Order: sequence, then structure tokens, then C-alpha cells
Amino acid sequence: MVRFMSLMSGSGGNSTLISDGETSLLIDCGMSGSALSKKLDSINMRPEELSGVLITHEHSDHTGGVGVIARRYGIPVYATEKTFAAMNAGKIDPGQLHTVRPGVMFSAGSIDVQPFSIPHDAADPVGYSFFADGCKYTLATDIGFMPDSLFENLRGSKSIILESNHDIEMLRYGAYPYYLKQRILSQKGHLSNDITAETAVRLADTGTDKIMLAHLSHENNTPEIAQITTKNALDRSGYGNVRLSVAARYEITSFAV
Repeated sequence: MVRFMSLMSGSGGNSTLISDGETSLLIDCGMSGSALSKKLDSINMRPEELSGVLITHEHSDHTGGVGVIARRYGIPVYATEKTFAAMNAGKIDPGQLHTVRPGVMFSAGSIDVQPFSIPHDAADPVGYSFFADGCKYTLATDIGFMPDSLFENLRGSKSIILESNHDIEMLRYGAYPYYLKQRILSQKGHLSNDITAETAVRLADTGTDKIMLAHLSHENNTPEIAQITTKNALDRSGYGNVRLSVAARYEITSFAV
């Protein structure tokens, strides 16, 4: 059985785990090594069991703990060349670094991995799709907008962790300075609840039956608003059977069953 879960999600740190029982991959590590160890211990895993750490982009809420755990446990680290260059993870043994390219599938143990480009204000940001046990699982957060070329990488996912960052009205009338509002609303910013809801309907039409909303803004969103926006869109389109959950900021979150 494949386990696909959020370990933490949001501006305070991001990390995701996928495991098929043979291979366990961490995607991003925006937490300390000790915090990661505690989280893994709660699900009966140890950091030494990780087969690799995949990096989506270099921002510190995604990479803050990568260098520490890579050095401490000798774990391979996967990222694009530009992301490696932009990361501030300290010295990692060159033998542990594995360069990935958007659109080029590779195998990490028993899991096949497909990186794909995402629009975000980083050096060379990517999302990842994972193929395990005959199904597709996808992580797609930190996305400014949803062009058709990006959606093609998401289609057919059985389960997806998808950004639902902000409620547009809360952001527009909130306390953020103008420049930050413009960054978030730009095509290299973050997905609004409305765009996420539209994307969820399109995904359900391709067979997705589990969606986890992630990377919610603490100031410009709430779990309740994010969930009801997508749930209403799914219900209106006849996809009320899709299991919908919301990733907690600091707690482990599994998909709704």
C-alpha cells in the first residue's frame, strides 16, 4: 500500500512523504532534523529509511533542513541544477547530489518520478508525479497559475496534493503590503482557492479521487474557506464523491478515506 502524506505545509515549512513500503521519498524538508525525526517516529519510520529527498525549489520553507538530514543520514538529494545552485543547504557530499530535469522521468528505488516545471518565483521550480503500485500520485504547490501545459502533468493522478493558497478577497483587503499582494497574485505567485477549485473539477474528470489542499496562507485563507470553495465546485459538477482533505500547517495529514 502506498502512503502519501503531508508532514507540514505552509509558510512555516513544507515537507511531504511518499512510500510504497520498499522505497520512501521525502519531498522538501522545511524543518529541523530533530523535528523530522519526531514526525517520522510517529508513523514508525526512521530518517535512515529514507531513500532520497526531492527538492521542489530553493525557498527556505522547503529546504531549511535538507543539508542537515543529508549530511547526518547520508541521504541522496534530487533537484534541478539551478535549484542546487540557488540552495543554501551548506556543504553536501557531491556524491549525494542527483540532478533532475523537468520532463525527464527517473527511478528512485521502486518509485518512478516525473519532475515537471511550475510557474513560481524561484530559480527552476518543479512539481513531482510519482508512479507506484500502478497509480499516479502528484505534488503540485507554489504555483502562480494553471496553464494547460501544467495541467497535462497533473491529469490522471489518483491522489494529488494541490496548492490552495489564498482567498482573493481576503488577500486584496488584508494587511499585506501592496508589493507582496502583487507577488502572490502574479503568474509566479500562488494559486487562489478559486483556481484550485476549477483545477479540482478538471482533475476529477480525469479520474482523480483524492485531493489534499495544501500551502494555505495563515493570513489570507482558512481551512474552512479553502475546503468549501473546492467542495462546492466538485458538488456542482457531479464529483461529490471525491475525497477532499486539507493539509495542516504543522501536523501530519493523510488523505481523507
